[in-house]
Amino acid sequence: MSLHTPGLHHVTAIAGDPQANADFYVGTLGLRFVKKTVNHDDTGTYHFYFGDGEGSPGTNITFFPWTDQGREGRFGAGQTQTTAYAIPPESVDYWRDRLESEGVDVESEARFDETVLRFADPDGIELELVAADDAEFDATPWEGGPVPTEHQLRGFYNVTLAVDGFGPTETILTDVLGYEREGGIDGRRRYRSATGGPGSIVDLVETDAGRGRMGVGTVHHVAFVAESVEEQEQWRAAYAEAGLSPSEVIDRKYFQSIYTREPGGILFEMATTGPGFTEDEALDELGERLALPEWLEDEREEIEAKLPAFDGPPVGSSED
Repeated sequence: MSLHTPGLHHVTAIAGDPQANADFYVGTLGLRFVKKTVNHDDTGTYHFYFGDGEGSPGTNITFFPWTDQGREGRFGAGQTQTTAYAIPPESVDYWRDRLESEGVDVESEARFDETVLRFADPDGIELELVAADDAEFDATPWEGGPVPTEHQLRGFYNVTLAVDGFGPTETILTDVLGYEREGGIDGRRRYRSATGGPGSIVDLVETDAGRGRMGVGTVHHVAFVAESVEEQEQWRAAYAEAGLSPSEVIDRKYFQSIYTREPGGILFEMATTGPGFTEDEALDELGERLALPEWLEDEREEIEAKLPAFDGPPVGSSED
């Protein structure tokens, strides 16, 4: 059986204060707040989705804001170190100036002959903007956003996964997910999906920091694209054949998912490309209301009562 994922579907992380989270990803990074829902497995916790103008697969970073104290995470092996978005090469100065004007510390470096801007969000989650040829990046602009459309983030460029040894995770990437090792630099190994395209790169780095602890300021899981539920069943079989323990297919309302933890400790999800975020909201109304799947709708009043205070993200055009 020969399966290949084209690349990243979404990245899900754990935030602290929901307001600070939304203010940063919308107000500073200019992503659209495409869905306000809850964690289906913990309905007292919001689940926020930030993406391009339509919430296209390959553009969405999502968050569970944990507002109770004492749940800080610790970075280490078995975690995502950085999540990177692509920007046009001519947008580097714009983004450096924008981030610095918002009080964000920015570092710049050259990596694989590309300019990379490195910084962190309010909870310490590491992010990067990579100046890449945008020919393959077809994210839908958010016309009402605070960032001019020509400078908006173009979707994921890559993720960097931290492991205590390359071998086991590399095997899953290459022998199961269909990635090909492309090269390396400064202790970093790069892999690209055999089918290529946006979000098709995964980097591995080794760390001696010990096993990480899940909590605020860490990435919960990384999701890759599966084209259909039928293909997911093939992925389940491929994971099982590799000695992993994949979940059953789970209905996440906007896509169908399976999960497995790879040998290096990172939780991998395979998520379908549909039905998408317009399943329960019109395109021009995305993120305006608390969206609940039909199996939770009868609990709406109870759910809304226990959710933390949240005013919503800042809204305003770059032309305002």
